[in-house]
Amino acid sequence: MNKALFLDRDGVINIDHGYVYKIEDFFFTEKIFKIAKHYHDQGFLIIVVTNQSGIARGYYTESDFNQLTQWMIKKFLDQGIEITKVYHCPHHPDFDGDCSCRKPMPGMILSAQAEFDLALPNSVLIGDSNTDIEAGKKAGVGENYLIYELNNTGL
Repeated sequence: MNKALFLDRDGVINIDHGYVYKIEDFFFTEKIFKIAKHYHDQGFLIIVVTNQSGIARGYYTESDFNQLTQWMIKKFLDQGIEITKVYHCPHHPDFDGDCSCRKPMPGMILSAQAEFDLALPNSVLIGDSNTDIEAGKKAGVGENYLIYELNNTGL
C-alpha cells in the first residue's frame, strides 16, 4: 500500500486571496515546495484535495481551473516534485445541493485511496481550515495538520 501527503490548495499551496483561478493571481506559499519535497523524497504520493466552489458560483470555469492546475503541476515538477493527482470539488450546497466530495466530507480522499491503494493511517493531510481536518479525520488519515498561514509557521 502507498502513503500520501494530502494538500489543500488555497491557503496551503498558494496564498488564498479569494477564488484564485488566474496564473497571474497565484502565488505559492513560502515553504510549500520544501514541505512537499520532504514527503515526496520519503515516498509519499502528493495529492491535492481542494474545494472549488467558485465553479458552482460561476466565478470561473472548469477549463479555467484545469489550466491553472496544469501550470501549478509544472511548477512542482520544476522543483523535482510530482503531484500524483489533483482532486477538486466544483460544488457548493447553495447551488448544487449536498455532495460527498466537498470537504468536510471525505469523498476526494476516499477516491484517492481507492485509485492509488493508499494506507490512510500512514498518510498525512495539511489544511488551513477545520473542514480540511474534519475530512481527513473522517477518512482515517493518520496525521492531520491545521495551519493558519504557511508563510508564518515553523513548518
